[in-house]
Amino acid sequence: MTTITEDPLDRNRFPVDEWALVETEFAPDDQGVAETMFNVGNGYLGLRGNMDEGRGGHSYGTFINGFHETWPIRHAEEAFGFARVGQTIVNVPDAKVVRLYVDDEPFVLAESDILKYTRRLDFHDGVLVREIEWRTPSGKRVLVTSRRLVSFTDRHLVVIDYEVTVLDADASLLLSSQILNRQDLGDEYHTGMRASAGFDPRKAESFADRVLQPEWKRNVDTRYVLGYQTTNSGMTVAVGAEHALETENEWSQSSQIDDDIAKHVYRIKAKAGRPVRMTKTIVYHSSRGVPPRELADRCDRTLDRARETPVDEFFTDQRDWLTDFWIRSDVELPGHPILQQAIRWNIFQLAQATARTDGQGVAAKGVSGSGYGGHYFWDTEIYVMPFLSYTAPNVARNVIRFRQGMLDAARDRATELNQRGALFPWRTINGLESSAYYAAGTAQYHIDADIVHALMQYVAATGDDDFFARGAIDILVETARLWSDLGFWRSNGDEKFHIDGVTGPDEYTTVVDDNLYTNVMARANLWSAVRICEELMANDPVAYERMVRRVGLEEHEIRGWRAAADAMEIPFDPHRGIHPQDAQFLDKELWDLDSTPASKRPLLLHYHPLVIYRFQVLKQADVVLALFLQGDEFTPAEKRRNFEYYDALTTGDSTLSAVVQSIIAAEVGHHKLAHSYFLSALFVDLADLHHNTSDGVHVASAGGIWSAMAFGFGGMRDHSGRLTFNPRLPADWEHLTFRMTVRGSRLRVDVRQADITFTIEEGTEVTVHVHHERVDVVNGSPVTVALPNQGPRIETPPPTTSDLRGMLRPDGSIVTASIPTISVDRGEVEAEVSSS
Repeated sequence: MTTITEDPLDRNRFPVDEWALVETEFAPDDQGVAETMFNVGNGYLGLRGNMDEGRGGHSYGTFINGFHETWPIRHAEEAFGFARVGQTIVNVPDAKVVRLYVDDEPFVLAESDILKYTRRLDFHDGVLVREIEWRTPSGKRVLVTSRRLVSFTDRHLVVIDYEVTVLDADASLLLSSQILNRQDLGDEYHTGMRASAGFDPRKAESFADRVLQPEWKRNVDTRYVLGYQTTNSGMTVAVGAEHALETENEWSQSSQIDDDIAKHVYRIKAKAGRPVRMTKTIVYHSSRGVPPRELADRCDRTLDRARETPVDEFFTDQRDWLTDFWIRSDVELPGHPILQQAIRWNIFQLAQATARTDGQGVAAKGVSGSGYGGHYFWDTEIYVMPFLSYTAPNVARNVIRFRQGMLDAARDRATELNQRGALFPWRTINGLESSAYYAAGTAQYHIDADIVHALMQYVAATGDDDFFARGAIDILVETARLWSDLGFWRSNGDEKFHIDGVTGPDEYTTVVDDNLYTNVMARANLWSAVRICEELMANDPVAYERMVRRVGLEEHEIRGWRAAADAMEIPFDPHRGIHPQDAQFLDKELWDLDSTPASKRPLLLHYHPLVIYRFQVLKQADVVLALFLQGDEFTPAEKRRNFEYYDALTTGDSTLSAVVQSIIAAEVGHHKLAHSYFLSALFVDLADLHHNTSDGVHVASAGGIWSAMAFGFGGMRDHSGRLTFNPRLPADWEHLTFRMTVRGSRLRVDVRQADITFTIEEGTEVTVHVHHERVDVVNGSPVTVALPNQGPRIETPPPTTSDLRGMLRPDGSIVTASIPTISVDRGEVEAEVSSS
């Protein structure tokens, strides 16, 4: 685990502001991280925080959720059922560029004499504001102010307000507003796009051939529209921009449009003190196959509507939307402004990644960057969906419906793997499996159970029971079929149901038998399928019969699911008092993490997978995640023993791990460690702790921040829809407030060291349990419950790998700990190969 201080940021550059991320110093060498930190988006459309002038950037990016190109996956050695089609998010044409010239001198921020600089991403306004005072080479002072907004109320719309004032002299100004197809043109100045070279599986694939084929271009007055179709996937996109200029100065304009670039140029004879304000309204429309000409017409209609609306109204609508968002979603931590700022930045990123997904999934990086190729993973269901189910149920429903739309492809994938039912893709954009490495991809069958977990959590949180009758029950049936078919009863009569040949969440251990997480989650999946099928049969026989006809369900299948769930093998080692991660895990030797130098972390970048697979070492929480998601299946003593054992083996090489370790550390009593893990997750992007924030926001970790506050320190659990609270506040936190929408009622939860208060802010009533006592909360009558304590407080740290060395196995063998001693950096290998 990366240990950090409570304030890892440079506060001279990033002053503390509880409602904004503010930057007061431009750092040319840190633009990759800054572009991610200051991104703006709405879930459909995202703009990286590149400077308006479009020069000196690290990675220029404008992304549309789900807009991708496909490419053939070429395997060195072929086998039946390998993924065939890769999918990678496309960098759509960049319309945020506004180049500025003063007396023909270009404004290039990294090379200019800057007298004042501030940039502010406001969480309440949802606007990126930048203000710069520049002294030109001739000594003139120029004030440049810009506002950038990606609308939450109109998902296709971007507004850029760009204002220039020459403060102390007259000057000739030129504003060149552009649309650039950077996907195929790249960076025309060859100074940016400095993404690190070399091996890193977390980065997106690059394309050698042209991706966006020009299909349409049109320029009328100050309006420009460009339309494209992707070469292989056939997806289409159109981008339009319209301009308006306000100034008392004399000016003229000209235009240019080509296949990959459009320019509208204003020339202004600026007088001292007379501002020049250009408003650029931008729209994007995309499709899986609608002709670019039609998308261009849609752009025109959106621009027509925008032209009829005063510009300031867009900013007012944005603030109003966010006011409602924060009423539902804010987490308050009084007295801790540094943490408060980081908490709100993470929650704001969740809004930017999810709010207007409108029928798409939530990618691992949202729409903030190209990391992981823009793919959807299990991250959405386990780390993001709890936040959505309890604060934005409409968005949560859309995300589940998106998965439901993949069901046919999932059925086909299961058939390809010789299984009944449906197997959802491990990583995908279009519903097809895109993971070329099956051991850490397709073998993660647990994604089926993860999706069902999110579905059941959503329905319990919202009371949307009709969702099953409207078709979502098909997901339960087909995933239950998969587990029933994948698992087996051993012929030796142990009367246990086993699942072999799968990979759990920990990708440093692959293709194993009876992975604990998989078996526990599959059991819950099967139980849920049995219960919902029986309830639908009893309560809505018409809907049940429709489902039976759709999926061909037979009653004996339900009996088989119940039997498999009841007899599921849940590995347990009585000698150590822990649950083995899988049937063979404890037979391996330990990887000595205590002696592994930081230069060899993360392990996946320095060691072949087969080297890692031979050791007891974890990329991320696996058993510990099961302790959280299915916590009612384990005793408190089991949770503590499991946590302490596996914490010593976990590298934290995955950003998905720290939040889960924080939640369970808090529950079992390792309160200092819980706080430490929380800080690691909280600042993973703001402090670039994993050195890849330049690829985009870690959206799952951001979702985990909400879970760490609500489930971890707030002590909330929702097993089987029953809300319980056993808070675990850190000793120096006096007060924590968060909100949850439960079955249509918004519940505010105020946790203090001595008590917890529940208040209905909107709606009627909510029933919760505190220390197993029922509490009925009704509107107008807040309820305060005294807390005898905040749970156990363990002061001694859990064991390390060194402490586990020398343990005896049941057969008397000694557990050893070591690290591979022969390791060559990939760069050295590549250099040696190239020199030979």
